[in-house]
Amino acid sequence: MNAGPSPGALAAFAVTTSRGRRYPEPPPDWRSEFQRDRDRIIHAGAFRRLEYKTQVFLNHEGDLFRTRLTHSLEVTQIARTIARALTLNEDLVEAVALAHDLGHTPFGHAGQEALNRCMRDHGGFEHNLQSLRVVDSLERRYADFDGLNLTFEAREGILKRCARRHAERLGDVGRRFLEGTQPSLEAQLTNLADEIAYNSHDVDDGLRAGLLDLDTLADVPLVGDILAHVREHHPGLDTRRTIYQTVRHLISHQVNDLITTSQANLEAVAPADVDAVRARRAPLIAFSDEMGKAHRGLKHFLYHNLYCHYRVHRMTSKAKRVIEELFTLLLDDPRLLPEQPRQRLRRLEALHSERGRARAVADYIAGMTDRYAIAEHERLHDPRRLA
Repeated sequence: MNAGPSPGALAAFAVTTSRGRRYPEPPPDWRSEFQRDRDRIIHAGAFRRLEYKTQVFLNHEGDLFRTRLTHSLEVTQIARTIARALTLNEDLVEAVALAHDLGHTPFGHAGQEALNRCMRDHGGFEHNLQSLRVVDSLERRYADFDGLNLTFEAREGILKRCARRHAERLGDVGRRFLEGTQPSLEAQLTNLADEIAYNSHDVDDGLRAGLLDLDTLADVPLVGDILAHVREHHPGLDTRRTIYQTVRHLISHQVNDLITTSQANLEAVAPADVDAVRARRAPLIAFSDEMGKAHRGLKHFLYHNLYCHYRVHRMTSKAKRVIEELFTLLLDDPRLLPEQPRQRLRRLEALHSERGRARAVADYIAGMTDRYAIAEHERLHDPRRLA
């Protein structure tokens, strides 16, 4: 049986050593630097809070719907498979995958849209930048520094996209967005593993919620062919297992295409090392043209048939009101904040005036879980709740 490449022997173009951390530390005794990154992420409060943050459906709507935590674990599993096949650094990939959603607001993308609108006059809000903010400063666990003090390579991977106006103030991790170069292969593949995971698992959750149905999926590129194959080879299979078989094959098809296409790209270019990878103008980890087209078709289908479904829209509309009303109230009267975020507000307000004050409120709201945001909104608006 082909067990695939074993961990340990890394390609010349893989990340093998780190450029270092923002604050120098002695090397770990029994772990690699990227294992240390992973472990710090797993122990972070922001990581644990992902359990109660929305992916598409609110956590209380059902026990089996994805949350930001289960999504992050699924991204990690997919990314490690791809990394091992391409002989890249699995520990680094795992760290990036586990950290990539740490900055997400409660209520998923609806929460981000609402908070970005609230912050439009104060620098905006983007969850990707917020994830970097979490690991660089918002986590407060260590005696010698704020944040988690992750390696440059982990921070590079977390920052998937960045506008020029933000990149200019981010130093080393922002430089590639100014120069038009690429991150490591580990960062590239984790970004696409994220897309594979959320497209495939949103299909599963949409079917579980009854917002999608198998007959409609029969006409969707890639998914329809897989569903037809499952039905042909397993006639009479019950609906739940038909869905499971379809989703697992959907993931496998995308992963296999990504690996074979990326292998061909790497063989054609033969980058000498990770610096040669970073110097390129286009990524080397990619889908084939055919799979890329099917992937975009699936995203288009999910946008119109799941994310814009009236039941999802009702939830997102309520969620946006919660975020916007919390922001307005807390910005107008910071005395309503608990002591620790109020202290942070004072520090940021002293440094950046009104913009710092707004950023501190946004940090507080972004760190909330869905259920905490709902409870805090109720505490601040319902006169029957005194505390």
